[in-house]
Amino acid sequence: MNRFITAVCAAAIGVAAAVTASGPAQGDPGAVDQVTDLDQRIPGSATAERVVYTTRNSLGEPVRASGALFVPRGTPPPGGWPVIAWEHGTVGRADACAPSGTDFTFYRPYLENLLAQGYAVAATDYIGLGTPGEHAYLDGRAAAQASIDMVRAARAADPTLSSRWAAAGHSQGGHAALFTASIAAVYAPELDYRGAVAFAPGASITDTMLLLGRPGTPDILPAGMKTYTAYVLGGVRAARPAFDLDAYLTPLGRRIVADGARLCYDDMTATLEGVSMADMFAKPLSEGDFEAVARPVLDVPLTGYTRPLLIVQGTNDIDVPAPMVWRQAAELRAAGVEFTITDYPGYDHMQALDATHAEVNPYLASLFR
Repeated sequence: MNRFITAVCAAAIGVAAAVTASGPAQGDPGAVDQVTDLDQRIPGSATAERVVYTTRNSLGEPVRASGALFVPRGTPPPGGWPVIAWEHGTVGRADACAPSGTDFTFYRPYLENLLAQGYAVAATDYIGLGTPGEHAYLDGRAAAQASIDMVRAARAADPTLSSRWAAAGHSQGGHAALFTASIAAVYAPELDYRGAVAFAPGASITDTMLLLGRPGTPDILPAGMKTYTAYVLGGVRAARPAFDLDAYLTPLGRRIVADGARLCYDDMTATLEGVSMADMFAKPLSEGDFEAVARPVLDVPLTGYTRPLLIVQGTNDIDVPAPMVWRQAAELRAAGVEFTITDYPGYDHMQALDATHAEVNPYLASLFR
């Protein structure tokens, strides 16, 4: 789960606000509300556009989302450019963090790689990043639907795109990619879904929150883990507005969760240096209804996978520790899900994405053959 450079986030505020459509969301999922040119192009792209479109949140309500569409240079193959639905990692919960309102920073090399392989890239921002409403961080169903509807919207915006598509995501986006893989064939049967790759996917999130979210948690966690905690808590509340999160939080905890709705990762993490997570909680998350509310939002589905799935994990990852992903993989196996998992000894969080092209590029190519 990754970081946007603070200065880039701050500069994006005006851009994101300027191109956000207003009024209630209307139309079917994937209906296009607005298309504007992006100033920043990924190398290898012939066109770069920001698309605002209609999708559904995990309660089934129509909402807006935004994303970026990058189309390769050259002549599209027969049937049109195959599409990769790109699902980004953690950037924050504020509008200023939306990738389509910035320049994709550390994900630019990977998107350039996809374009070089001959894929159009439909990269959702998710709901509430650059569009009205709060971002429900790690609400997997909402992220998956926003990603699939971004493919629909991209095809509506550019007729050179094929109906053939696959999903790829890293960290928060890896978590989203697993949800996408579980619903894609049913949610959008008119599209030709081929499979997914999940890099360092967020896993075992509810269980981790139940373990750490309590008074008395030892103050040994890095500030980044506290940022993730604040984002998860705010995300659950955004996904389920009727849930009384404040009942679990101290005044400090409430302020930190509120900060999470306005600060991108680097700024948020800087505010949490020296803050003890134990001081955030008035009572343990294991009490009351937090678990019952959080699991449908955060927990990766164990059914619905009908196409190939690849999970890629670095063993030295400290953002998404490998044992959490291995546990998730064991749960999927026990449920009868067929997939491939590849571990990379010594690789960290970003290396699992940036240094694995030799395996993943052929895997993606095989999905479209």
